[in-house]
Amino acid sequence: MDLDFPLRKIIHVDMDAFYASVEQHDNPELKGKPVAVGGGSKRGVVSAASYEARKFGVKSAMSGYIAQRNCPELIFVKPRFDRYKEVSSQIRSIFFEYTDLVEPLSLDEAYLDVTENKKGNPSATLIAKEIRQKILDKTGLTASAGISINKFIAKVASDYNKPNGQKTVNPEEVIQFLEDLDIRKFYGVGKVTAEKMYRLGIFTGKDLKQKSIEFLDEHFGKSGKYYYYVVRGVHNSAVKPHRIPKSVGAERTFFENLSSEIFMLEKLENIANELERRLQKSKIAGKTITLKIKYSDFTLQTRSKTLPYYIANKELILETAKELLYQSELQNSVRLLGISLANLNTEKKQEEPEKESVSVQLKFDF
Repeated sequence: MDLDFPLRKIIHVDMDAFYASVEQHDNPELKGKPVAVGGGSKRGVVSAASYEARKFGVKSAMSGYIAQRNCPELIFVKPRFDRYKEVSSQIRSIFFEYTDLVEPLSLDEAYLDVTENKKGNPSATLIAKEIRQKILDKTGLTASAGISINKFIAKVASDYNKPNGQKTVNPEEVIQFLEDLDIRKFYGVGKVTAEKMYRLGIFTGKDLKQKSIEFLDEHFGKSGKYYYYVVRGVHNSAVKPHRIPKSVGAERTFFENLSSEIFMLEKLENIANELERRLQKSKIAGKTITLKIKYSDFTLQTRSKTLPYYIANKELILETAKELLYQSELQNSVRLLGISLANLNTEKKQEEPEKESVSVQLKFDF
């Protein structure tokens, strides 16, 4: 049997509990203990949790109050993003020893295309093992990896043997791997979509594969085509070394809940200033402004407006954000405000599916 599309050798490297692991490495007294980065106040939010803390249900984006309630022994530490960036840079330098096709997703994870690599090593599995060992030797931190024919499968595979492990999905294993996959493991399938799929009798990749492209289009719109192809192992997205951001934003969480729009204007001005700085640094502008509002009960609301022209200066950003703020009454007191800019002038149209495919035998050395 052949897979009728181009095969690549893709590695997804994901650091294990990165922020918390850096803190435990730099402060040996924290090793083996439940640690949360951030969230150290009643208003705080957890940025990352060590594996010891995760056993108690502590996870990122959780309020510090709930995290402490779940794990009374939890140790909160302040985030040190400069330090995390420093370690991330060390890790990235290791990636570039093997390939220039590196696509960072964040400080702690990246895709690598090693189909052709600087070491001349035909085995992506061995390369991943070498990279993980070098990361450990250089930083004292562990990483996990997934290896397969495309980015989607590699990313799913990197979660399988965490922490400090790796999984290879060989070309001849791809179809079975995807058929056995829980539908919730498919990227793009969130809680709401998963529940919809359950109602349609879709619980695994095999169930999904049995649905026609017309059926998926009807029930899931534009995503239908993506689901149809990805469950068949078709995901042609290349590793992009210079990844273009889809949006740029800034937000602030407040120590005291704000109950009036008047009190929020000063906060919005500060956020707009920070957003302008980030836009100037990236040398980009955008058309779609989104105001993010998180209420005291943690419910989230967004309000957006698309302008007919690109903007990047704080005055226009703030003017539109104010308009969105006054668009409708607030539902409750507010604990967080954020402004983001999308529809950027550097953004390219989504690539069309590749028209031509190459038939590659499944005997492909991984």
